[in-house]
Amino acid sequence: MTASGFNAQFDEHSTWRREMALRLKLLADWMRDQELLDDGTEERVQRLQEQLRADKVMVAFVAEFSRGKSELINAVFFAGYGRRIMPASAGRTTMCPTELGYDASVPPCLRLLPIETRLQPQALLEWRQVPEKWTRVDLDVNDPQQLAGAMEKVSETRTVTVDEARALGFWHDEAPEDNPPIDDQGNVEVPRWRHALINMAHPLLKQGLVVLDTPGLNAIGAEPELTVSLIPQAQGAVFILAADTGVTKSDLAIWREHIGAMDGGDGAKFVVLNKVDTMWDDLSSPRQIKEQIASQCARTAHTLGIAPDQVIALSAQKGLLAKVRGDQELLEQSGVPAFEQMLADEVLGARQRMLADSVAAMMRKMREDAERVLSVRRRELSDQEQELRSLRGKNQNVIRQMRLRIESEKTEFDRSGASVLAVRSVHMKLLREVFKLLGTSSIKKELAELTTALREPGLKVGLKKTYAKGFDNLRGVVRQVRLLESEIESMLTVSFKQLNADHGFSLQMVPPPDMSRFDADLSAVERSHMQYLGVGNLMNLARPEFTEKLVRALLARVRSIFETALGEVELWNKSSSAQLDSQLRERRRAFSRRVDAIQRIQDAAGGLDMRIDELREQETQLSGQQARMGELMADLRKSAAQIRVQQSTTSEALATAE
Repeated sequence: MTASGFNAQFDEHSTWRREMALRLKLLADWMRDQELLDDGTEERVQRLQEQLRADKVMVAFVAEFSRGKSELINAVFFAGYGRRIMPASAGRTTMCPTELGYDASVPPCLRLLPIETRLQPQALLEWRQVPEKWTRVDLDVNDPQQLAGAMEKVSETRTVTVDEARALGFWHDEAPEDNPPIDDQGNVEVPRWRHALINMAHPLLKQGLVVLDTPGLNAIGAEPELTVSLIPQAQGAVFILAADTGVTKSDLAIWREHIGAMDGGDGAKFVVLNKVDTMWDDLSSPRQIKEQIASQCARTAHTLGIAPDQVIALSAQKGLLAKVRGDQELLEQSGVPAFEQMLADEVLGARQRMLADSVAAMMRKMREDAERVLSVRRRELSDQEQELRSLRGKNQNVIRQMRLRIESEKTEFDRSGASVLAVRSVHMKLLREVFKLLGTSSIKKELAELTTALREPGLKVGLKKTYAKGFDNLRGVVRQVRLLESEIESMLTVSFKQLNADHGFSLQMVPPPDMSRFDADLSAVERSHMQYLGVGNLMNLARPEFTEKLVRALLARVRSIFETALGEVELWNKSSSAQLDSQLRERRRAFSRRVDAIQRIQDAAGGLDMRIDELREQETQLSGQQARMGELMADLRKSAAQIRVQQSTTSEALATAE
């Protein structure tokens, strides 16, 4: 059995990332050796290299209980083990949100957060920083039986009283139809674990895939971070329905509140109609079965308000069985390969295009930096050559006078450094204002009214207006940052023009970071929170432990956005400063070389012609550097374009097959 479409394409994606990271490193190392990179650009290159090496692709599987999420995860990612790894048999299913990923610094293990932590205010992000509070189970990734046995822990439950279930968020007096059944002792069954983290060196996980399995409406609704952080940030969200039940009331609630609300984000959304094998009727013809499945897909699309071609019909169970048995005909009939290909094209394709665009933008920046430095060096060489040619036939006194003039120019240039320091002083003052605006204290201040309203006891009234005001405050902060950026940009533009005129520099103003994307990120967070303000969540919002989690999740997400914005501003500042530092350094070296050349001419007869020849050789070397840089960049461009060719070829092959 060949590798599945998603697995094979993920392998290609990972190989491509490694190749890109290596070629980018070769280019950066060479340019660093030639002193063609300023510090700001070098730091950006290092960040991009790290992103290429460690880029994560998260796919979130979202559905109500017993829709076949775990079976689909088994079919797509773990069929190579020849058996189920995630619990998916009758009566055994994933009971808590589960993340599968790989961290080389952590041994293969399953970590489980007790459900009792829901009674405490800490958000999931905070619990991740306290590993001793998690129950750990070591994994043997080479033993499928031990691995599957360990994974069954995510399906464990425990029995609690109704009061305990209510406190944990599994019992709602206002919605009795959604509550779990009460046993003979008056108790109810709830998940034993709140969250699970699986760390294993599965080939796909090692290459950066993260799988998020989110079981049931109760689990999603009771954990604000799932909705406001994890699911919206996933590159792909797979919403799974069962063909035998259609779109139930709870399915529709999950779609409307947690998946449909993702509109405007960067992630791809898929709707999977699973268990279509229940419609494989021996008394119906293949054509009739196909028409019935198409009709069910159309009804599903209509109910969810999406186009029919956005619904994929498949049988995860038959797909897994086919892969284990090596039955290619059954595999095609299951519909799993078509889903894998769509997952690869939509999720990986978008991710690859984003990374390729980042590399292309970085190459443009590196070329601009290098061309600027090479231009300055060429001009310095030309000036030196003209200066030395003017000394032909002159006596020692004239040569000595030229040396004195060069030294005087150097002294005057050094004296002008005071104006540079003054500009930097104002620049840093403005930057400190930016840092203050994007700091934690600023976030808490702007959201103070909202967080206070959320923490007030009892039913919350007027929260939508308070939310709107809080996020307007945050967008106001972003506007202030944008104004400060403009002020810094204007000041540096004037300063750079003056330095270019006074000293022949070629300083170019680097455009400031575009703050509009952070506006968009804030709007996405606001939308994700709005689903908690409906009538269905009034009782949740009345519970202090729930609202405390909501507040902490909100602050953590906004802090993450502001920290990213701050990092972009810092890099922008570094790029502007590094460019100036580089040209100041080049000019000082040029003065030293000019003085050294005059000294050598004074000390040795025939030194003038020899020095002119050296300058010509240096100019030839500059041309060689430029050519070599072009070769390295061409190799990098070729690697970046390679994945697009592969994607195009895959699409053409699929079209031909159809």
